[in-house]
Amino acid sequence: MKASVKWTDGRQFVAESGSGHSVVIDGPPDHGGRNTGPRPMEMLLMGLGACTSFDVLEILEKSRAPVSDCVASLEAERADEVPSVFTKIHVHFTVTGKGLKEKQVQRAVELSAEKYCSASIMLVKGGVEVTHSFTIVEA
Repeated sequence: MKASVKWTDGRQFVAESGSGHSVVIDGPPDHGGRNTGPRPMEMLLMGLGACTSFDVLEILEKSRAPVSDCVASLEAERADEVPSVFTKIHVHFTVTGKGLKEKQVQRAVELSAEKYCSASIMLVKGGVEVTHSFTIVEA
């Protein structure tokens, strides 16, 4: 896997993935940025959310669960001192579907957290407390 990050100006960068997709990353104005994109640590948090959502959806779809929507809402705490690393992250899934079974959704969330989500497992191994919860919404 490869990526490149090119500085444009101020604290703005254009990051390009090895698969050819680009995203603008920027800082706040008080740090020389123009607020034109997410902050680097926000990108990390969003990457975690996408990684674990990918797993949860794939697991539910393989078990033929009738999912019509899935939203992962993430909240993170960071250390007060530099480096201000993540110390705690909570991921809450809101999974919508017709007749979804609680055990199925719970199992998908657990499998992602414990076995499949590389981003989550990497952060846990680095000392971040990552917790998960979910709500099922009937479609």
